[in-house]
Amino acid sequence: MILDKRKTTSTIAISISESPDTEVLGLSDRHLQDAAAKIALHLLSSGRSLAYGGDLRTKGFTDLLFELALRYRGHPHHNGIITVTNYLAWPIHISMTANELEKYVAEYHGTAQLVIVGKDGKRLSMEDRKALSSRKPDASERSNGLTAMRQVMCVETDARILLGGHVEDYKGRMPGIAEEALLSLQVNQPVFLIGGFGGCARDIAETVGLVEPWAGSRQVWSGRERFKCYGPDSLHNGLSTEENQLLVRTPYIDQSMSLVMQGLRRLQTKDDLNQEEGNYAQGIY
Repeated sequence: MILDKRKTTSTIAISISESPDTEVLGLSDRHLQDAAAKIALHLLSSGRSLAYGGDLRTKGFTDLLFELALRYRGHPHHNGIITVTNYLAWPIHISMTANELEKYVAEYHGTAQLVIVGKDGKRLSMEDRKALSSRKPDASERSNGLTAMRQVMCVETDARILLGGHVEDYKGRMPGIAEEALLSLQVNQPVFLIGGFGGCARDIAETVGLVEPWAGSRQVWSGRERFKCYGPDSLHNGLSTEENQLLVRTPYIDQSMSLVMQGLRRLQTKDDLNQEEGNYAQGIY
């Protein structure tokens, strides 16, 4: 009997946003865009799908990921599988018209998809959304809606990559990248902290004990203390502590992605072995 191995494509959540440290590190927003593109291309070319929780601003990260997804339409690794999913939180989509949302759905149909999340965390169909009037959300709706979207995305993805991130002027309960990292850590989801752009991702790496503080460290921001109960072993990403330290320190995105892909391969190998053991125990061999 042929061994029944899993054929599903892993979905990787990407948490990336502008960093307050780019200038002091000799970098720019253009470098961050290039880094995001390389991360996406490495993952897409390996047959994985991407998830992102962002807005639909022109030339933002969502646009970038959707454009890359178009390049991989028909790629043999994906074979018709949707490669990029963007989760839209309540405060984002309720501020838009239904026509604006329909435009994106139509433009990327068959390649990328929008998941419209209600303020209670439930998915909304386009028809559900069209029945709602667009308006400006209040502060409570913004905070609760962002958390609800991030919880949904965490449940529906297999690992998370974090890069950059502001720790001021955020709209939720804490910086967005911090909340996404915390939700992943709470459920033992594999987390990869790329620290070359500083920002929230590097601050988290300091708090969990991977690197020492540096001149640009921010010792206090809302939610940072909640990471103190985690350590390097909490990342569950297939990398050793030394490899995770290198992932945080390296300024080279290609080296970062080499480490990330190595960790993902190890996790996949472990999953395959566990599946084989489970099949053997059930007499499937």
